Amino acid sequence: MSSHHIVRDDQEPALIIANGAACSNELLDQLLEWSPLVIVLDSAIERVLELGIKVDVLLGDFDRGFSPEEYREKQYPLEIVYAPNQDKTDLEKAFDYLIEKGHKAVNVIWATGKRTDHTITNITNIVAYRNQLKIVVLDDHSKVFLLPKKYEKWYTANTSISLIPIGKVSGITTQNLFYPLQNEELTIGYRTGSSNHVTEDGIVTIEHSEGDLLLMECWD
Repeated sequence: MSSHHIVRDDQEPALIIANGAACSNELLDQLLEWSPLVIVLDSAIERVLELGIKVDVLLGDFDRGFSPEEYREKQYPLEIVYAPNQDKTDLEKAFDYLIEKGHKAVNVIWATGKRTDHTITNITNIVAYRNQLKIVVLDDHSKVFLLPKKYEKWYTANTSISLIPIGKVSGITTQNLFYPLQNEELTIGYRTGSSNHVTEDGIVTIEHSEGDLLLMECWD
């Protein structure tokens, strides 16, 4: 497993490794190669070290009965961030750390799978950071991120796209999706935009007027 080695650049996304289901080595290597900073949540440190990954920051409340100091020598130089606030998840604390350090973007892996409560929380909590940090959650089957009010991107035909509202989202209009929306409303638990797909090669446009709307690029 490669360590990240590209010259640090604040324009490149940092990488957070949580403690959900592991992703493929291929995806992990791709993200490590371009990440200027790698943060590991405390519960995942042993799994990460087994892969030979160089860690920059170990963060968490360290409530699992181990001392983080034992990893400092193995991963020198290693910054240890003790974050005891029980009102936030360790992933949220990692977001706060990045914002404090001036980072603008982050990729998150190992944040889905395993416990469903953790998966739902990790995905939905990114909306609170809309104006502070660009967050992308990735695994081997999906890429999840929060949409701006107007989003445009070139996609190939038949790319699977799901639009998932956090709460209620109104005024949604799309172009170049097989199931179009015209100034419509989606509400979690009642109506979502799951399992749509791109009609033809070209620009997909998604606009909404109110609410928090997640886009999931999905593949099997």
